[in-house]
Amino acid sequence: MGTHVIKMPDIGEGIAEVELSQWHVKVGDLVVEDQVLADVMTDKAMVDIPSPVHGKVIALGGQPGEVMAVGSVLISIEVEGAGNLKESAAPTAVKEAPAAPKVEAVVESKSAAAAPRPAAVCQGPMVAREADERPLASPAVRKHALDLGIQLRLVRGSGPAGRVLHDDLEAYLAQGQSNASAPVAAAYAQRNDEEQIQVIGMRRKIAQRMQDATQRAAHFSYVEEIDVTAIEELRAHLNEKHGASRGKLTLLPFLVRALVVALRDFPQMNARYDDEAQVITRLGAVHVGVATQSDVGLMVPVVRHAEARSLWDNAAEISRLANAARNGKASRDELSGSTITLTSLGALGGIVSTPVLNLPEVAIVGVNKIVERPMVVKGQVVIRKMMNLSSSFDHRVVDGMDAALFIQAIRGLIEQPATLFVE
Repeated sequence: MGTHVIKMPDIGEGIAEVELSQWHVKVGDLVVEDQVLADVMTDKAMVDIPSPVHGKVIALGGQPGEVMAVGSVLISIEVEGAGNLKESAAPTAVKEAPAAPKVEAVVESKSAAAAPRPAAVCQGPMVAREADERPLASPAVRKHALDLGIQLRLVRGSGPAGRVLHDDLEAYLAQGQSNASAPVAAAYAQRNDEEQIQVIGMRRKIAQRMQDATQRAAHFSYVEEIDVTAIEELRAHLNEKHGASRGKLTLLPFLVRALVVALRDFPQMNARYDDEAQVITRLGAVHVGVATQSDVGLMVPVVRHAEARSLWDNAAEISRLANAARNGKASRDELSGSTITLTSLGALGGIVSTPVLNLPEVAIVGVNKIVERPMVVKGQVVIRKMMNLSSSFDHRVVDGMDAALFIQAIRGLIEQPATLFVE
């Protein structure tokens, strides 16, 4: 038997150190080639570190949240044969990551914007997992669990490597139904448990970027109401006629098109501001960042050269990038280089929001939910589909009048959708 030492790889772009975000293995685990061992966080993206060998984990070289230099020892694996220890310097102190602190109960927390969801009627047999252990599950299963009000960490997975499947969720609920006679008073029991969550990895990067943006930029927001009845009718018509062959359209590609057209008259919005060098760079290319919620936090994949894409091309690219971000497969290039950002919570979008700028950009356009309301049109009260745009700008670069005119231009394009395609 020998020891194979895996060092922190050079991820590129001149990065000298990365943050160890999460271990997927522990000392004593048997691993196979290409199995993901750990997640590390760069300034731009989360990166999986796979195993190049089969073997048994004998030591971990760092703890989640620790910043490690490229070339430092990440993990040691016992393998058949001689291993590579002779060629690799062994660590002076290789340590196992400590177990997460135990708590009486763990409640999954979501952002304040999360939608109300039905609570599971009752719980089936619990599975013992550490408080910070992330069960294996597809995004669809996670969404299903969220809708059912089920904590995934409590569900026994029957798939490969313990992956939680849709059938496991149904089985969990079915087993819980048999305990429906449990005293209702248990739901009102007094609780005194606490949970401490270390801010590391993607969450730490998000926190740093949000803090940096609010401290450095002079934010101001502008909200306008838009009648989306006509464009929703157009979208429904196009989906009925071309949906099967070209793919279904959401509202987002129409908004991207509106941004592209409006920016022709307002190029100061499609810009980056280097406040240290005191230089504003206006760009001809429209690289639209589309804010996307993933399991590890908010990510902003970039639709490059939206100005050169058709409506369906933009729709397909938005879908592809969103799926890549949610599945943790988006590359560093796909998560950087945006010139303006579009953010939407869909049906959870509320009435008004105050988006935080994605520095060094100077504008972000926020989309709120669509609601039907009575409106007065040509002296008649009619039901129209209405939506607010809640957008933020960097007042160091963008004047209030220009911001208002920019959003009014978008409003005109959306309310008269034919103008989106008139050259």
